[in-house]
Amino acid sequence: MEFSQIDLIKILLSLLIGGMIGAEREFRNKSAGFRTIILITLGSTLFTILSYHIGMGTAPERIASNIVVGVGFLGAGVIFKTEHRVNGLTTASAIWIAAALGMGIGSGYYAISFFTTVLVLCILYGFTLMEKYIDSAHQSRNYEIVCHYNHETLNHYEALFKEHHLKFQRIKQSKKGDLISGSWNVHGSANNHEKLVSVLLKDERITEFEF
Repeated sequence: MEFSQIDLIKILLSLLIGGMIGAEREFRNKSAGFRTIILITLGSTLFTILSYHIGMGTAPERIASNIVVGVGFLGAGVIFKTEHRVNGLTTASAIWIAAALGMGIGSGYYAISFFTTVLVLCILYGFTLMEKYIDSAHQSRNYEIVCHYNHETLNHYEALFKEHHLKFQRIKQSKKGDLISGSWNVHGSANNHEKLVSVLLKDERITEFEF
């Protein structure tokens, strides 16, 4: 069994596609960067080519289907949860689509693979600006305030949220000695958040403040 010149071209094309997507991930300092994405596209292309040669064209989908399973484990490895949000979903999606593009190149579907690559790059580069605009218009933050207890303490700060046109949901509250703490999930524009924070930082009744 020998590889043909077309197979070598497929390997080079997958290297090119993986490099373009991986460069964007590397530029943004993501966990799966330039080398990782290239290796994923190369591996997917090679597995697809081998599935045709080993299976002699009878059941290439058997090996190709296992690529999806393997990529699933890689994708899960870059997803992690912090205290308030889940990170790595975009990178996991990039790994998933990189494997699909590698399979497309390995199967000889060059046009659809390159067209999809262009779309992926537009999403990763272009949609970032839109995402920043949406985030500035609607931001979600967690606030935790600790201050000296009185009966109107938490209601006072919730009134401040409303005054700054922020929507909120109280997550928890607790009292220890003469101190009371409250946690809220607060939604609104970045500008309104900054105005509220400047007010709270000047509040001498607050002993601890996380935002």
